[in-house]
Amino acid sequence: MTANQGAWAEEQALAYLQAHGLALLARNYRCRGGELDLVMEGSGMLVFVEVRHRASADFGTPEETVTASKQKRLLLAARTYLLHHPRHAARPMRFDVVSLQGKLPEARIKWIRNAFGADG
Repeated sequence: MTANQGAWAEEQALAYLQAHGLALLARNYRCRGGELDLVMEGSGMLVFVEVRHRASADFGTPEETVTASKQKRLLLAARTYLLHHPRHAARPMRFDVVSLQGKLPEARIKWIRNAFGADG
C-alpha cells in the first residue's frame, strides 16, 4: 500500500467513525516505538483506532494484519499518549480496528469495536 492509499484509507475510516458519533482527538500520533492512526472519543470512551486496508483477501483480511506484535506497539503508543495527555488517563478506553477491503475507492468498511484488550 502506498502512502496515498494509507492516507485515503485513514480519511475514509475517520469520516465513517465521525458519522457514527465519534470525535477526533488526534491523528497519526507518533512516539518512540509506535503510532496511533486515530485517537477518538465517544460516549465518554477514549478509542484508539488502527486503520488497515487490503485490496484483496488473498493473503488474509486487513484486520488479520493486526498481529500480537502490532498490538504491543499500539499498547505502547497508547500508554505514551496517556502520559502526555493525563486528563484522559482515568477514562474508559478500548482499541478498535477499522478494516477497508477492496480496491479503492470502493473498499468495504468494517468497524471492529474492542478488537483487542489492554493485555494484548
